[in-house]
Amino acid sequence: MNDHFNDPILIPSALVHPMAENRVVSLAGKLHRREIVFRTKLWQNRGQDAWSDNTQRVHRDLVIIHGFGLIGSTLHKTKNLFQNPGSSVEDYLVSTCGLTRPQALKASAKLSHLKSPSKPDAVLAFLAGLGLSAADVAALVVNDPLFLCAKVEKPLAPIVIGLTALGLSHSEIARLVSLSRARFRSRSILSKLHYYLPLFDSSEDLFRVLKRGAGILSADLERVVKPNAAFLRECGLSDCDIVKLCIVQPWLLPSSMERIRAMAAHAEGIGVPRGCKMFRHALHAVARLSKEKIANQVEHLKKTFMWSDAEVGVVVSKHPSVLMRSNQMLQSKSEFLISEVGLEPTYIAHRPALLTYSLEVRLRPRHYVVKFLKESGLLDRGRDYYRAVMISEKEFVEKFICPHKEAAPHLAEDYAAACRGEVPSSFRFT
Repeated sequence: MNDHFNDPILIPSALVHPMAENRVVSLAGKLHRREIVFRTKLWQNRGQDAWSDNTQRVHRDLVIIHGFGLIGSTLHKTKNLFQNPGSSVEDYLVSTCGLTRPQALKASAKLSHLKSPSKPDAVLAFLAGLGLSAADVAALVVNDPLFLCAKVEKPLAPIVIGLTALGLSHSEIARLVSLSRARFRSRSILSKLHYYLPLFDSSEDLFRVLKRGAGILSADLERVVKPNAAFLRECGLSDCDIVKLCIVQPWLLPSSMERIRAMAAHAEGIGVPRGCKMFRHALHAVARLSKEKIANQVEHLKKTFMWSDAEVGVVVSKHPSVLMRSNQMLQSKSEFLISEVGLEPTYIAHRPALLTYSLEVRLRPRHYVVKFLKESGLLDRGRDYYRAVMISEKEFVEKFICPHKEAAPHLAEDYAAACRGEVPSSFRFT
């Protein structure tokens, strides 16, 4: 029997998810190994590490689990898969990692130097110990075949210990592995997570960004990310604003300073000054739209709502997100607010929040209720429709539905029907 299969796989016990031990046991049989040993080690993270100013020691109890046998009591004496006639790295990727044959063929080109499954076996046991599913492991190998060549004891295990010290759970680390892929193999991920976790305030928001692109883990913190964040703060954005921008524009912080400054200048150019609460929304708009598209949208707003240049300027300065609305949506809201509700274009221009609400779920149903109450003599005709739109659903029901239960017992049911897109007979006005 090949010596590679007599050697145990050594994994620090601290790296094993409490719920994943059975998965590792199962993997032992799949890898044709006599045993997998979870070995404790004292990991020291020296003060010079970028992610910590103080010397940190993470102790883990010694746990050794022996005798992860194969099926029954029989020990399979399998030869090195890579040395079997007709077998190859490609076969290993299919049988052990769960790749399809085309995926394995492509991935094996980067693993042609492998002569033994020892290192990939150890990596697979490590990933199973973290709690990654078979599908997650397969996806990781497809996107980063060289992950199978990483050393568990260094760098993977120290990285996991460091991330645990930063407060991440095993399940969160498993998600990070899946999202960051090749970037997880770099020790710099510790210093980057040490910066990003406080900035994002929650690992969930960080994972939302990584799901759309892991560029923030590749960018240089000191030369790119931190200067960009500092500039955005100078523009009046809070850390919360920066995070919200990153969630929709994951490339923001890794961008060049020139690009960030150009975005800020463009946002000011559409009438939204730095420091105002709408500047984040303006940055989002100019990041998605070219100058030509913004100019075309301005012309469409003028034509659709019969606004002057000055009125469009008021609208954009108060709600720059209106630039990202579809022409069809703007047209339908214009027809409803002007023709059906009877609002003046100038009135709408100074209350652009009306354009941000759903026509079907909010604008039209609440208009029906207000109009019904006015025509029934249950509401002062001077009551402002805009105020009825702006309040929360709970407050709207309390102020416009509940007080009229006796005079209009069907009103709540009719309003609910209107919110579903129906038009009850009581809301069919002549």
